[in-house]
Amino acid sequence: MDKKNCEFSIEVETDYVHEQSEPDHGRYVFSYTITIANRGDVPARLLSRHWIITDANGKVQEVSGDGVVGEQPHLNPGDVFRYSSGAVLETPVGSMQGSYRMEADNGTNFDARIPPFTLAMPGVLH
Repeated sequence: MDKKNCEFSIEVETDYVHEQSEPDHGRYVFSYTITIANRGDVPARLLSRHWIITDANGKVQEVSGDGVVGEQPHLNPGDVFRYSSGAVLETPVGSMQGSYRMEADNGTNFDARIPPFTLAMPGVLH
């Protein structure tokens, strides 16, 4: 019997949202765009998300919930789903990582890992 492959790639682009940030008040707003691609041969639905957000002071926020941006996208092999969201930190630098809980069409649940990425105000990191 062939073993079906559940493989997803996740790419992240980030941006500092200057207009919504208030550095004098410890408010740094970032946007991020996630691209999720089904690189395997099994269709699957994104059921939920789990984020770990850490600022430069070591403060950790954990965020969990159903779907992403109000959707639970179903991705067939070769499909790509892209969405944008945001995070607010108390420091000009931080990081995010996490996972998406996926359910393959065969009923198998698995986690697609979101690799760590940095949120940074321009000019802060060299």
